[in-house]
Amino acid sequence: MKTVSLGASRPSTVYFRMPTRDNLVPIRVDVEVDGQRYRDAFTWNPRDPDSEIISFAKRTAKDLKLPANFVPQMLQSIQGQLAEFRSYEGQEMQIKEKIVPLKIDLRVNNTVIRDQFLWDIGNLDSDPEEFARTLCDDLNITDPEVGPAIAVSIREQLYEIASQSVSVMREKQMSKKGRRAPEFSSNSKAVNNAVDLFKYFGSKGSVIRKRKEWYLYEPVVDVVASEEDGKEEVNNSSRPKKRAEEEKVASLQSL
Repeated sequence: MKTVSLGASRPSTVYFRMPTRDNLVPIRVDVEVDGQRYRDAFTWNPRDPDSEIISFAKRTAKDLKLPANFVPQMLQSIQGQLAEFRSYEGQEMQIKEKIVPLKIDLRVNNTVIRDQFLWDIGNLDSDPEEFARTLCDDLNITDPEVGPAIAVSIREQLYEIASQSVSVMREKQMSKKGRRAPEFSSNSKAVNNAVDLFKYFGSKGSVIRKRKEWYLYEPVVDVVASEEDGKEEVNNSSRPKKRAEEEKVASLQSL
């Protein structure tokens, strides 16, 4: 799997995008109308025309037998999130050779999964969807909705890091005429905990579990009874919405 070259110590400046192979937007919809609630999470290609959103909302309402007044609210939610993503496009972001800790804490139907791992945000060939499928296979998770939920959670965290990096670049550019800006500042815990990839781990993959810290990074999966209370992150993630060709299998390195 290709990685960003670690030979140079200087950060690379690129235009805003998801730090993954596919530039897909994580979308989370939570709409309630007249006592009925629709929740879903999925990814969307920001290059798709808005007519695709309309078709998707109408088709979803029909498939789930939701009232027609759900459609405008679904449209508003999806279009708003896409508009925010597009507002960052064309702006510079700064990606260093760093890894960041990501955490998964989800309940999907009767499956509860908790995990944490280190992700190389400098590897623009990384694939959260393939990683999620591999993780589910390794853990013998058979619920088809769990993998998409994991992938969306990963993309949401990477999206936060990418958008924060745009804000950092803005601050640095504004400070050139005056005081020196901090090298990196962010409210994102994941970003603030980043460490230099080359110094600590080399260039062997995009997902890393350090051998001596396996006890910290071991995934936990529980199956709970349907009547138990718990947070349910995704209700309809089993419908694939990723609009891209299948990619190479994501690398999961144990160092």
